Amino acid sequence: MKYTEFRDSIRNELERNPAGRTWKEIKVSLDLPYQRPCPTWVAELEKNIGLDRSEKKGRELLWRLKK
Repeated sequence: MKYTEFRDSIRNELERNPAGRTWKEIKVSLDLPYQRPCPTWVAELEKNIGLDRSEKKGRELLWRLKK
């Protein structure tokens, strides 16, 4: 999977779920092959699509798009 495919799939998933999703929920929903997301790609998502991971849901970070 290329970064652009990853970026677009994450953006679409978070647009469909504006309340946010955890990494586990995203991974299962999109059938991603990664145990954990690449830190470099996550940093790019924060810059490129406005990914916000500042809140927690239980013990996991909640992924959502900045408003």
